[in-house]
Amino acid sequence: MVEGITRTGQLPVSESGVTDGTAPSVAAGEPSAADARRSAVIALAADLFDRGGYASISMEQIAAAAGIAKPTLYHYFRSKDEILRGVHESFIGILLERQDERVRLGLAPADLLLGAMTDIFGLMETHRGYVRVFFEHYRELPDEARREIRVKRDRYEGLIRNAVAQGIRAGAFRGVDPDAATMAVFGICNWAYQWWRPGSGADPALMAQKMWDLVIRGLSVPHQDPQSFADGPRAAERDGT
Repeated sequence: MVEGITRTGQLPVSESGVTDGTAPSVAAGEPSAADARRSAVIALAADLFDRGGYASISMEQIAAAAGIAKPTLYHYFRSKDEILRGVHESFIGILLERQDERVRLGLAPADLLLGAMTDIFGLMETHRGYVRVFFEHYRELPDEARREIRVKRDRYEGLIRNAVAQGIRAGAFRGVDPDAATMAVFGICNWAYQWWRPGSGADPALMAQKMWDLVIRGLSVPHQDPQSFADGPRAAERDGT
């Protein structure tokens, strides 16, 4: 049954408002039983979409995998589009929640970038289906849902851009183009799900650290002009090094 998959399938963020955009009327901000069931279905569907493709998976298949009748599934979601929206809201929700907290705590710009990169690599390991759906099936969202998710995506992008700009102003980063630097960070993180293999034993936090180090320090040796090594190893051999 759906209740049995909530422990392993649910992202650690609230799923309130997946179907109607309103928060559940429960005490202390705890999700209602219905919201918990929606969260479980969303997690299960994200895994199905990852393995079979969004277009190929039907509501009947989702219901069967959840161990519920198809009419029961429609009690929680009016359409497959609503489930897709829930996957997007869950993924961007956890990214925003964590990054907002880092900003609130006043972390240094470099640590803000490291935290964001660690989040994305970590979710590739624990919630791969969410990651693939978020990056590959944005255009399948209905127009209204796509606009709402776009606002949240833009806000998250703004948090990363602000971290870069803050680092430049503080003298921690070189005076690069903040937009280009932001796109470089996302280019590293957002494409990684194509080659990252969950369950391989590799540490996503360590990989995020390595990628962050490349962003922060680059490939160049400090105080060396990389263009002076245009001939590569041959030049070093001629110099006797």
